[in-house]
Amino acid sequence: MIRQNHKPLHEEEVLVLEETEKKFQLILYNDDVNTFDFVIETLVDYCGHDPIQAEQCAYLVHYTGKCSVKEGSFEKLEPICTELLRKGLSATIE
Repeated sequence: MIRQNHKPLHEEEVLVLEETEKKFQLILYNDDVNTFDFVIETLVDYCGHDPIQAEQCAYLVHYTGKCSVKEGSFEKLEPICTELLRKGLSATIE
């Protein structure tokens, strides 16, 4: 009778690295220049918000001074931030 040994010849530990993309936030700041309607329209046009979400962000900006309006990679947020600035809004990427 032959006895089979099912143990591996050597054990190997394998580490799996998950690709993690650093998330940045596009922050919109309050100002005394732009109207609610303009801010809402701009968030819909450039951030892909629906009108309700854009309105909620506009109120948060108004009452708290700032709001994170979009999250993602720096490469994704940079052109959006540039457009918000070009439209006269105050925004940064953090």
